[in-house]
Amino acid sequence: MAVIVSVRALAEELEALTEESAAYLNRKTGELYSLGDEEAGAVEGAADSDDLPEWLHDEMPKIREVLESEDWLLLPSRFDIHEWAIMDGFALSIDDPDLREELRGAIRGAGAFRHFKDTVHRRGILESWYGYRDEALARIAIDWLDEQGIAYARDEDVSPAE
Repeated sequence: MAVIVSVRALAEELEALTEESAAYLNRKTGELYSLGDEEAGAVEGAADSDDLPEWLHDEMPKIREVLESEDWLLLPSRFDIHEWAIMDGFALSIDDPDLREELRGAIRGAGAFRHFKDTVHRRGILESWYGYRDEALARIAIDWLDEQGIAYARDEDVSPAE
């Protein structure tokens, strides 16, 4: 039976990405694994386990598997997600023209991410923003899974185990 990946789990993994990390999906098991640049670099650069920091010894076999096996697929990176475009899309989805323009103004120039988040918080639309962002990440996850030919289920498509 083919693995079915949870869109929610994949979207949460995308949300947790940083500029210094990557996430992977095992195409055969559906397992997700996050890996920091420091960890990957330490394992790739180490000739043997004696060269690794002690805290990496236990994780080394898993990291090598993730980096070397064709079963593990690299998820879209933080740069592939285009959070600015998601914020702009949210702003454009707002019916109130004054609020829409305030949000669009907040994402221009230096400090755009901070200004935008301050604005949605101050204007009391933080939950709406989170819902919009979550759905945008789910769409990115679905597009990526479709490109990879991997089956998926949105949480509303999954029946709870009885």
